[in-house]
Amino acid sequence: MNYDLIVIGSGPGGYVAAIRASQLGLKTAVIERAELGGICLNWGCIPTKALLKSAQIFTYASHAADYGVKIESEIIADFNAIVKRSRGVADTMSKGIQFLLKKNNIDVIQGSAKVKPGKLVEVTDNDGKATDYPANNIVIATGARSRELPNLKQDGKKIIGYREAMTLQKQPASMVVVGSGAIGSEFAYFYNSIGTKVTLVEFMPNVVPIEDEEVSKQLERSFKKQGMKVMLESTVESVDTSGDLCKVVINTKKGEVIVEAEIVLSAVGIATNLEGIGLEETGINTDKGKVIVDEYYRTNVEGYYAIGDIVHGPALAHVASHEGIICVEKIAGHYPQPMDYGNVPGCTYTNPEIASVGMTEKQAKEAGYEILVGKFPFTASGKATASGNRDGFVKVIFDAKYGEWLGCHLIGDNVTEMIAEAVVARKLETTGMEVLNSVHPHPTMSEAIMEAVAAAYGEVIHL
Repeated sequence: MNYDLIVIGSGPGGYVAAIRASQLGLKTAVIERAELGGICLNWGCIPTKALLKSAQIFTYASHAADYGVKIESEIIADFNAIVKRSRGVADTMSKGIQFLLKKNNIDVIQGSAKVKPGKLVEVTDNDGKATDYPANNIVIATGARSRELPNLKQDGKKIIGYREAMTLQKQPASMVVVGSGAIGSEFAYFYNSIGTKVTLVEFMPNVVPIEDEEVSKQLERSFKKQGMKVMLESTVESVDTSGDLCKVVINTKKGEVIVEAEIVLSAVGIATNLEGIGLEETGINTDKGKVIVDEYYRTNVEGYYAIGDIVHGPALAHVASHEGIICVEKIAGHYPQPMDYGNVPGCTYTNPEIASVGMTEKQAKEAGYEILVGKFPFTASGKATASGNRDGFVKVIFDAKYGEWLGCHLIGDNVTEMIAEAVVARKLETTGMEVLNSVHPHPTMSEAIMEAVAAAYGEVIHL
């Protein structure tokens, strides 16, 4: 069968692209070598959030007395049950993708794919049999995997990546987490909250280094308050795994330090899945481990497209999904608006949570803007006080001349559910005064956004 479109990979970029293509009348197939839903649904976004929810429930239960609730017996984090629940959530979501693909009449081809010249995709099944599938258009969405450092080779047992961190057979008593990006910080919080002694090692001067500096400092304070050890401007030089405990040699500003731990989790970023998928043979250009594409995700070879983690841009599930939609709408003859990568929200699901969009204060100043900065702490929020979690704040940045909303940075309870207000407002070119004149419900966490805007304009009421 000659398909209108073949999508390689069924992650949040691939399956969304396939469904949108089918909606637009294109005969579509998806090729997947593992579980439907890709890393995000099976080994990333979804199962990690299930783990973090369990950690949150355990924390709430452990502090039940703070809310006037008395629990007579001991609170225990059942690690195996937590992991089992997480895997069950991932399995449910993967089956949901299977249902959606079937509902949209999309063929699912199981196997490893390789693009070939002449708009062909070679698929090798589990028995080693290779079959060529022709298509008018081919979208490559093969995603990424955990990146390995030369001096931090993962053995899957003592030095692990994020996949193993989700399925350990038993809870480690101690762990060194290398890298404090979203993945590292989330796992550090999870394990620390259920009783593992965690040391978080970060090469940069701040944790979550891409965030606004004030947000990073707040998360560092919160982590330390929770009992986590945070080592900044530090690098892991080597790990000796020969004994019962890993001996981690860490180079710090004050000299060399050795930390012993049962497990070392490497969370130093991702590497794209470009090897062995036929790019060289097909003549598709790459640069520094990324496929080169235009604003509609067309490669240099006609009929071949690429989206998601394998192209330049933030390696985020929601980015891949949006890229997939833009890509197939263009293929179908529509006129989609190219993505504004300056208005992509980022979320980190620690406690407190982090959410941000747009420029940091430092970036806005470096870009030459005269800025207004407003900040509202959750210590002044009635809802945060009632909920018992007052860590964090909302910070907003506006262009003083025209009122353009340049950036929004939140750290606190449930802020990942609040950031969409700023994303939509920025998309609509909303000014600070328009936000200020929009009624926000009380008492809510989201009214802190309005209060922060008011602070930027010198009109804050509750601070």
